[in-house]
Amino acid sequence: MKFNLKNTIKAFFVMAAVMSQVKCSSSSDPVENPPVVNPPVVVANDVDFWLTKGNQSALLEKQTVKLGFGTTANAYANIEVNAAQKYQTVDGFGYTLTGGSVDVINQLNATKRTALLQELFGNGENSIGVSYIRISIGASDLNATPFTYNDLATGETDLNLDKFSLEKDKNLIAMLKEILAINPKILILATPWSAPIWMKDVASFKGGKLKTEYYDVYAKYFVKYIQQMKAEGITIDAVTPQNEPLHDGNNPSMYMSATDQANFIKNSLGPAFKTANLNVKIIAYDHNCDNPNYPKTILADADAYPYVDGSAFHLYAGDITALLNVYNSYPAKNVYFTEQWTSSQGQFEGDLKWHLRNVIIGSMRNYSKNALEWNLANNASFGPHTDGGCNMCKGAITITSGNSFERNVAYYIIAHASKFVPMGSTRIESNSGGSLQNVAFITPSGSKVLIVENDGSATETFNIKFNGKWVTTSLDAGSVGTYTWK
Repeated sequence: MKFNLKNTIKAFFVMAAVMSQVKCSSSSDPVENPPVVNPPVVVANDVDFWLTKGNQSALLEKQTVKLGFGTTANAYANIEVNAAQKYQTVDGFGYTLTGGSVDVINQLNATKRTALLQELFGNGENSIGVSYIRISIGASDLNATPFTYNDLATGETDLNLDKFSLEKDKNLIAMLKEILAINPKILILATPWSAPIWMKDVASFKGGKLKTEYYDVYAKYFVKYIQQMKAEGITIDAVTPQNEPLHDGNNPSMYMSATDQANFIKNSLGPAFKTANLNVKIIAYDHNCDNPNYPKTILADADAYPYVDGSAFHLYAGDITALLNVYNSYPAKNVYFTEQWTSSQGQFEGDLKWHLRNVIIGSMRNYSKNALEWNLANNASFGPHTDGGCNMCKGAITITSGNSFERNVAYYIIAHASKFVPMGSTRIESNSGGSLQNVAFITPSGSKVLIVENDGSATETFNIKFNGKWVTTSLDAGSVGTYTWK
């Protein structure tokens, strides 16, 4: 046999390769340098985040991004939340349920109507948890027509209020009962736009003053209203003596100076409540932030002071810091924010920014107990309203037909607070500055809530810092985020 060295060498290397493969595949022999496989990084979600963008591409939308607290350093700005520093307790967030709101909501079919009320006032996953509403005593300018509960023929009087009747508000009362069935704890503030004409110095729903000889009768009018509402199962938590007392050009309306209101409260309304044993708050003023001296005049009256729970404000003029001005002068008395409209000519992004900055964040950081937008609902023509009443006031909801409605900017303004900050929550410390306007709360269950509005013109990335750790997040310009964590 002829020896072939070349083939022998080739065979040797083939056999070596085979033996090498066998050895490597043997489970009894360790692999000297196994590959390093890093396990996937699992980020815990510590913070839930709901977002509304000014361009409406996200509307109170829960985000899927995971936000986990950590300590990895970065150069972003911090919003630091301190739950140990507590401020005022919050009564709630909501709207005015006008007579016009009731009229248009009642135009929805039964299924849609029930679903809308549940969405607004319920506390489920798909509800926004409105916890505070304002109603008018008699008609506001967003009723179809003006009226009071004691309207008489010209020249007649009714000193005993024998003809007093809530009949003209029977539909409002019926809806309030439905709302209370959904949320029995909701707080109700009631305010008149005008006294009955026969008590005024002009024969008109519009303008004029309450005659001094009818102060006591008008106080009894309030008492009778509260008692009859209670008999209907509706508890009035608070009243203001007059809506916008310095604006007598609305229909209806009535002028009431600060001195007149102090006299009415100390000589008539307060004593009448006391005699009737009514545990109902009297809140002064209920008008713009440009005149903090009005409520301070009332609170400076030693005889009126004991009857007054606090002062209410709107922001059609002045600055939101007027609430802090009055609070600092009389820290034992509360401040409230009770009305701000959105206009039919307004833009979603601009209104979202302005109202979050002022009505929600601004009022809360200036010690308000509540924050209310104006009209809850109207139709596509911004009605109903009285002759001369507001024809540009856009509701939080527009009823477009019997089976459909639209959610407007005021819906989201309130929802970013009401859904997450229930009655009994407490404002806590958070630093605020630059474009990132914010306010923080701790809820009765111990959850922390931070509402942030990016008031700038560019996207902002920032840290939410709490107890020495932080999460990093960002908001587009004009966007609002509500962040919650345990």
